[in-house]
Order: sequence, then C-alpha cells, then structure tokens
Amino acid sequence: MSAIDTLPPLREVIANHQLSARKSLGQNFLLDLNLTAKIARQAGDLTGCDVLEIGPGPGGLTRGLLSEGARKVLAIEKDSRCLPALEEIAAAYPGQLEIVNGDALEIDPLAHLIPPVRVAANLPYNVGTELLVRWLTPKEWPPFWQSLTLMFQREVAERIVAQPGSKAYGRLAILSQWRADAKIVLSLPPGAFTPPPKVSSAVVHLDALPAPRFEADAATLSRVVAAGFNQRRKMLRASLKGVARDIEDHLVAAGITPTERAEQVSLEAFCALARSIKAAQ
Repeated sequence: MSAIDTLPPLREVIANHQLSARKSLGQNFLLDLNLTAKIARQAGDLTGCDVLEIGPGPGGLTRGLLSEGARKVLAIEKDSRCLPALEEIAAAYPGQLEIVNGDALEIDPLAHLIPPVRVAANLPYNVGTELLVRWLTPKEWPPFWQSLTLMFQREVAERIVAQPGSKAYGRLAILSQWRADAKIVLSLPPGAFTPPPKVSSAVVHLDALPAPRFEADAATLSRVVAAGFNQRRKMLRASLKGVARDIEDHLVAAGITPTERAEQVSLEAFCALARSIKAAQ
C-alpha cells in the first residue's frame, strides 16, 4: 500500500488508539487508504470546496479528502473514542480539518461551512438513509450542497438509482432522481471493511440539479408517492383513493392508467399527477 500522506497506516492508528468498530454506531472501518482516496476522487474536484463528512471514524476517508485537495473538511463524529486519531490528522493538515463531536442528526453544519460545499461520507448504516432524505428535502432548492458522494449498503444504493418496473424502485428513487442526477460509482465487497459487514456496499454520487427535474409541489408529490408505495401491490386507483377526490380522473389526466401499480409509474408521471391534484385543491 502506498502512502497518501505522512501519517501512519490506518491499522496502526486503530491499534494505537484501541479503536474497535461498534455495531451500535453502525461502524465499519475502511482501512485501505488507496481505496479511501479513490472514493474521495469520486466526489469531483475538491479544490476550493468545503467538504462535510459524517462518521469519519479513524479518518481514512478524511485523509483521502484532504490529500485530494479539499479546502476544508468538517468531520462530524459521534464516537468520542475516534477524536484523538482525528486530531492527529488535523495536526498534519493545519487549518484544514474541523472536528465536531456530536450526532449528525442534531448538528447544523451550515454554521461551519463556506460554499461551495460537497458532502462525502462512509455513512453509518443506521442513519444513512435518514440523512440522505434530509439532504434531498430542504425547504429551499437548490440546497447547500453541490454534490453528495455517499457509501451505502448495496441494496440502498440500488434503491436510489432504480428505474420504474424494478423491485428496488420506490420512494427513495423518486426523491433522489427528482432533484439530482444519481449514479453508482463504486462497488465494495464486505472484505474491504473491518469488521466485514454481511452485505456488499456501494458508493452513490448525486449532483444537485439547479431546479427539480419536473415541476411539482414537493409536499403533494411526497404524499402521492408515499401512498402509492406504502401499498405497492394495490392498483393506484385503490392505493391513492385517500389522497384526493376523483383520483381516477387525476390519474387519467396525468397519463396514468388507474389499474397500474406505483412501481410502473415514471417520475415524470408522478409529477404530472401531483400537479393535477394540487391544481384541484
């Protein structure tokens, strides 16, 4: 393994600080610094950008982001055991790494970041989807971030990029693809992590669109999609009957056959349906 900086290998860092991944925190550490640098490169050109990283652990991806030229990395870490290892990285990159000890679900990163901002993280499995949904549903669009480069379980990654007609297609695909370009850019086997998880992982890169792909009221679209996929085996005329009066008329107006199921309906058609329902209110 070639070095990406002057700091010790991650296995040595973990041994020195007696860090063992905790299942309760959704931790699985990536120890190959060449791999973490490769993930950092998937985030695009980091020069001139602040980068938000959630759950850095012992700092493998953090070092990758800094070595790839990030102007600054804001690392939010809940596990206080990891802080000494992260402080060593901060000392090696003076003024470029800010460490916040706390829960990413409770911390507003905007007080610490200057645009342009990119997000890059090997997300803890237990909060990954919730954080993604938050980043995709701000009150105002475009969001504070230019791009998201995120590690998920492979199954979650496939749900983000899924197309109509597939079993993985659902609310997460609609939410991600309405406001961003999403693609899987890297796949990782369980053996890449310590300890190895039971499932494969994948890195998803999302570029924020300047405006949603199709016009729709966000709250209405969310309500329609939730109702449709919560009862995905039902025909839409049945699963959406509580969403709006005369739902069959709205479905037809949007170009959707009322007997179709949610997984057969495109993002564009869902947006047309949301517009029809909103206009009738």
